Amino acid sequence: MEKLMVSSSPHIWSKNTTSKIMLDVVIALLPATIAAVYYFRVNAAILIALAIITAVACEWGMQKIRNQDSTISDFSAVITGLLLALNIPASAPWWIAVVGSAFAIIIVKQLFGGIGQNFMNPALAARIMLTISWTGNMSGWIKPGVDAVTTATPLGLMKGASVVPKNIPSLFDTVIGNIGGSMGETSAILLILGGLYLAYRGVISLKVPLIYVGTVGILSLLYGGFNLTFMLYHVFSGGLMLGAIYMATDYASSPVTKRGRVIFAIGCGIITSAIRFYGSYPEGVGFSILLMNVAAPLIEKYTSPKVFGEVKQNA
Repeated sequence: MEKLMVSSSPHIWSKNTTSKIMLDVVIALLPATIAAVYYFRVNAAILIALAIITAVACEWGMQKIRNQDSTISDFSAVITGLLLALNIPASAPWWIAVVGSAFAIIIVKQLFGGIGQNFMNPALAARIMLTISWTGNMSGWIKPGVDAVTTATPLGLMKGASVVPKNIPSLFDTVIGNIGGSMGETSAILLILGGLYLAYRGVISLKVPLIYVGTVGILSLLYGGFNLTFMLYHVFSGGLMLGAIYMATDYASSPVTKRGRVIFAIGCGIITSAIRFYGSYPEGVGFSILLMNVAAPLIEKYTSPKVFGEVKQNA
């Protein structure tokens, strides 16, 4: 006869580990990463390598300084470096990747306690810092290929318009990534493929990405006078897929409650659309997710379910 074993929580253990989850994210991002190197050639590979190496080195260095056990083998620093690299243009100088990765790991992640303690997505915070500090370097979009000819992004061409411009790249090129833009944002179809892999592996739920993208889609449809093509360009252009699938689903910086996730995703979609349609920047994904990251604790406070038997405390 088995005895009842009483112990402290957790009572249910998962076979997943941080390293397994992060490795799955790396695998999911590989198609888009390979596409970035294919489209933007050698400089893309150099920037990706520098961002990852810097992120891992900074994580190791900070933990060494603080006398902590090294966690560089859990792939979380690799993910931060890779996501940052995919958020910058292939024309950026090498030091942009280094400064951005160092900021993401040292300032946003480690100074707040390391993995799971950061209140905002480190890679996104680094991208916004770089965009504000070195706007020219972070908006030097080039066409795919060896010539590195400057070009405008689809969102840049659509800025301030409620119709699709005639000189915009084809929707097919936009979906597969044969356009100018940040290295990892261009190939929407490969980012979606990676997201489906993460959902299959149970790493993410598709609820947040679908609600986020759906909100942007509906608002774009309304703003464009129910022009379906206009809406599709807003859905498949820019950083929407990268942000919705790989950053808005970040465990540490997004709500954990069911209702909270819905509110979070809708909020991201509304802010993204507002910036795209009325703001000075053609893209609003980074700003929207970071703003909702800051609001996540408040969202959780008002969406947390009541504990059975809980009584109201006197002030």
